[in-house]
Amino acid sequence: MHAPTQSVIDAFFPVPQLLAPSSMGVDISDSSIKWLVLEQAPHGFRVAGFGDTKLPEGIVVGGTVRDVAALGAALAPLVDASGGVRYAHAALPEEAAYVFSMHAPQGSSRDQILKMIEFEFEGRVPIKPSAAVYDYDIIDEHDAAEGIELAVTVFPKDLAESYAAAFSVAGIELLSLEIEARSIARAVSSGKSDEPITLLVDFGGTHTGFAVLKRGIPIFTSTVEVGGNAMLRGLADKLGISYEEAQELNNEQGLTPQTPQAKQAAEVLTMTAAVLADEVTRHYRFWDTRRDERGDRMTPVARVLLVGGNANLKGLGSYIAGRVQAPTERGNVWLRVGTFDEYIPPIDWRASLQFATAIGLALRGA
Repeated sequence: MHAPTQSVIDAFFPVPQLLAPSSMGVDISDSSIKWLVLEQAPHGFRVAGFGDTKLPEGIVVGGTVRDVAALGAALAPLVDASGGVRYAHAALPEEAAYVFSMHAPQGSSRDQILKMIEFEFEGRVPIKPSAAVYDYDIIDEHDAAEGIELAVTVFPKDLAESYAAAFSVAGIELLSLEIEARSIARAVSSGKSDEPITLLVDFGGTHTGFAVLKRGIPIFTSTVEVGGNAMLRGLADKLGISYEEAQELNNEQGLTPQTPQAKQAAEVLTMTAAVLADEVTRHYRFWDTRRDERGDRMTPVARVLLVGGNANLKGLGSYIAGRVQAPTERGNVWLRVGTFDEYIPPIDWRASLQFATAIGLALRGA
């Protein structure tokens, strides 16, 4: 991402691949730090190390770092846990991001494109270019009339610098920063030109992130305060069971109950599933029906991919598919790592949905 200071430039422009050292993908949320390291293998990559550390409440709130020193202290043990890896790629929270698509003339240089992005700030981003870090991905290169299709991401500079400072405190060199949706897309998307436009749904503990992916690149992101933690706590309270037992009911029977207790559970789970499905439907229909000046559909969404720990709710995919009338499935977070015929990762399939961001970040450095 573009920035006016060298410290942030170093964090946003990655080291050339041939020069890059072994690095970890680090996913920081309000409640945890998930990390993963990949290494080359004969048929792709292998997981060299991974972990999930609880983050004390109040250090990161809504994606904003409230205590840089405390976050740095929480990150520091990752060096030993990873076997001495001191380099990282990390994700920034989508709540603070501004993501949009635009076009630039064919033959535009990087500097010219960055200046064009600055001109777009006034109408698209409520902060000044001097207070932001920003960069772009090339989605496609069309004919001279349409030019280069770009996906632009903008972040407040102070937010990016707070993350970079925490890694510095931890003694970990930060090689790059990007939005969570870009990381997840790198894991679950092929990135090929014939891949259908996808609505990515990251169903997390406290909120759900949405992203529209075109060739594996986010052209839109948003978040809503619909999460699975409150759902599971409510289920535990209603049935008088532990949180862990509620998770098991969620994963094993969910919206397809087979026992009296599971039927009671399904009543609670369906309330959150319905709210989530409403949000999925709203996002899906808006993007699927957009048309250009010629009346052609601009972003015909062809599928919905679910990731995140709470995407393990059994029957959720079928429930949402029935609402949006489109194929809906859990994303394969190991798509770019390798095939299961050659290698079985050491992370349980259900747990792996929580590592989608860390896997995508690790792929950036692999």
